[in-house]
Amino acid sequence: MTFSPWSDLDRPPLRGAALERAVLRPGGLWTSVRVVPETGSTNSDLVAAAAGGLAAGTVLVAEEQTAGRGRLARSWTAPARSGIFLSMLLRPEVPKHRWGWLPLLVGVAAGSALGRAAETEVRLKWPNDLLVTVGAEERKLGGILAELAGDAVVVGIGLNVSLRAEELPVPGAGSLLLAGAAVTDRETLLRALLRGFDELYGEWVAGEGDPELSGLRAAYQAQCATLGRRVRVELPGDRVLEGEATGVDGDGRLVVADDEGGTTAVGAGDVVHVRGQG
Repeated sequence: MTFSPWSDLDRPPLRGAALERAVLRPGGLWTSVRVVPETGSTNSDLVAAAAGGLAAGTVLVAEEQTAGRGRLARSWTAPARSGIFLSMLLRPEVPKHRWGWLPLLVGVAAGSALGRAAETEVRLKWPNDLLVTVGAEERKLGGILAELAGDAVVVGIGLNVSLRAEELPVPGAGSLLLAGAAVTDRETLLRALLRGFDELYGEWVAGEGDPELSGLRAAYQAQCATLGRRVRVELPGDRVLEGEATGVDGDGRLVVADDEGGTTAVGAGDVVHVRGQG
């Protein structure tokens, strides 16, 4: 879809060169920031490019995605320039078994950066959703998707910034605009997000990916809205686990205490916050 930069004056186009100047720094993580008007999926583009030796620290931002993807093969759609749709190519110099912490690290960085820049509280739903409050209701602001690409990992994030009520793809979705954010300028938010991730990623790598040494586990738990809540976890194989989410273990798994007094560490599953609890 071809659109004019002035087709929606409330949604100005991003300035790629200005973004790159703002976030690239000597010794920093980022090597390039590219903004494209449209693509199918920024994650798919970087996964394909990783095989060709694309440099770590590459960031790809799309004004619009026509085939955006979320977890569990879900689609992600939003009007052009209404959100932040980006992927980053990383080659973490930490033990590979700790790469599973990357989506959680992105969540912590995004939640912290958006909270400061937009002046609105952003919480995390395990494992990789971001939440805001719209009225008195908890709504999904965005999601994170990590994919292995040989010796690299591509992490994508999609965030609803200026979506209006009539544009929401599903009733449970939200946006920074609807949450009453003080700032919805995407360049401001992107600068904060990329700078915040650069800093936290550096601390994580310096700690060899150790979630305790780097402080990542504590930071994630402090921002996680799932903890202390009664949850229903839909597990692979049509199994369901219900109980209270009590913590996140050293491997990033959600620890759930069931009604029989046992505990289960969940590494993959669809989590539902049970209403009226927590």
